[in-house]
Amino acid sequence: MKRIVTLQDISCIGRCSTTVALPVISAMGVECGILPTAVLSTHTMFQNFTSKDISDQIEPISDVWEKEQITFDGIYTGYLASKEQCRQIVDFFERFRNDENIILVDPAMADNGKLYPGFDEDFPAAMAKVCAKADIILPNITEACLLTGMPYKTVYDESYIMELLKRLLDLGCQTAVLTGVSYEKDKLGFAYLDQAGNQYSYFTKKCPVSYHGTGDLYASAAFGGIMRGLDLGSALALAADFVVECIEATDRSSEARWYGVEFESQIPALCSMLENRLQE
Repeated sequence: MKRIVTLQDISCIGRCSTTVALPVISAMGVECGILPTAVLSTHTMFQNFTSKDISDQIEPISDVWEKEQITFDGIYTGYLASKEQCRQIVDFFERFRNDENIILVDPAMADNGKLYPGFDEDFPAAMAKVCAKADIILPNITEACLLTGMPYKTVYDESYIMELLKRLLDLGCQTAVLTGVSYEKDKLGFAYLDQAGNQYSYFTKKCPVSYHGTGDLYASAAFGGIMRGLDLGSALALAADFVVECIEATDRSSEARWYGVEFESQIPALCSMLENRLQE
């Protein structure tokens, strides 16, 4: 069984970050270790929330893992709490990278044209240094613009997306995946480009409703698929289809919560989708 570690916050209420990554990746048949970067009472879209940065634990935990000769087949980062923590994560990559593992960075810091609460305008430059060390990065369009300095647009064409992808590769990563791409009003998907010039895009239906945490859900399902042996395009497409299933299930549910997508009820469907793709 493959083993990965995810480095991101724990939001105690609100389906996102570690509370999404751990169950989803585990259900996909991959051991999921965690290294929390912060503990939040809720995610940052709540009107009130507490946040405890636990950067002081990253190095001691890393020291113990190194002494125990623990290795990882994959390293996956999400929400990072500060610029200093970004530096620590780069150090973590250097300590635990090997010739076989895959580093995926979801630069979770912004959406809808603006940074998340608690981040200042200098934070994207720190996150760009984390992205530079990754094999795969998964920004949305807002995050990509902040990482590259390109203007944020809500109306765009394929040339704009391709320029964003090229500039993301200039950061130093091996493959840039841009999420939330839409050329038609009823379609939504992703586009990727790698350093060898390979490119691919995939689109599914665009749901009329949205919920917090779908980016974390997407990244987790995609990385789980990669770790189970799917090629990148298939893993990303699997994740896109799964997120749509979860959004639709949330929309149908009488118990739906505005603060997060209902993924738990759809985990059996994810496992079935994964096995079908592995047999193709």
